[in-house]
Amino acid sequence: MAKTSPAPLNLDPVPSPSATAGFSPRRRRRISLTAQYAVFVIVVAAVALQVDWAAVQEHFLDLGVARETFPGLLTVALRNTVLYTLSGYVLGFLLGIVLALMRLSSVPLHRWTALLYIEIFRGLPALVIFLIIGFGIPVAFPGFALPGDIYGQVALALGLVSAAYMAETFRAGIQAVPKGQMESARCLGMSHSRAMFSIVVPQALRIVVPPLTNELVLLFKDSSLAFVLGVTAATTELAKFGSDVAADQADSTPLVVAGLGYLLITVPLGILVRRLESRRAERG
Repeated sequence: MAKTSPAPLNLDPVPSPSATAGFSPRRRRRISLTAQYAVFVIVVAAVALQVDWAAVQEHFLDLGVARETFPGLLTVALRNTVLYTLSGYVLGFLLGIVLALMRLSSVPLHRWTALLYIEIFRGLPALVIFLIIGFGIPVAFPGFALPGDIYGQVALALGLVSAAYMAETFRAGIQAVPKGQMESARCLGMSHSRAMFSIVVPQALRIVVPPLTNELVLLFKDSSLAFVLGVTAATTELAKFGSDVAADQADSTPLVVAGLGYLLITVPLGILVRRLESRRAERG
């Protein structure tokens, strides 16, 4: 039987993966990012070249008109916006906790009442709630006046709307607390209600701080709906104030200044939310 000669060895160098792929993953990523930035710069430059900057400065960035908004913008409009928002937030916070506990209650009446409230006030636009508070309640209850006049009406409208959203946030936070916390508290002799308010709710509040801060940002913007209740010069808020000054000056610059007033509040709150979320992610 004839012997077969062994196959010759292949001594050619094996091609590296980078050579077969063309570029390394890092190089491909660098090229992709460069292309994305280039496209972004081109689009921004193309839009900027189409803008009539002289007209923009004349109608939206007139420094002389902007000066006309001060000091009223800070002493009246911004102050009222903060008051409306904080008062509505406090009411929504307290009512939201009550609704969340009702949603988690073992009593069907409590659960269904809270669910009905949440579905109604989350489903209706905030503008409709303002109209009901300002015009529906006085018709339905003649002679009844809310405390604080316009301030009370705005606080009630914002509080009712925010409570529906906060209730679901609180409910999620309470359910996120380990059940062992409640069981341990009950083993120590605490009643269910005492364990809920002393042990569970404080832990839930720490969990839901970021979304609650987001709700505060939303309320700042919703406070602009106060104009439907017929605000005066002393009770005006940022959006209405900017609109009135813009109409008087026949220029849109006051609206831009009013928008900057909102950003003065909402941007720091947004930064705070991101820091709280990142801190929570590091701990979790």
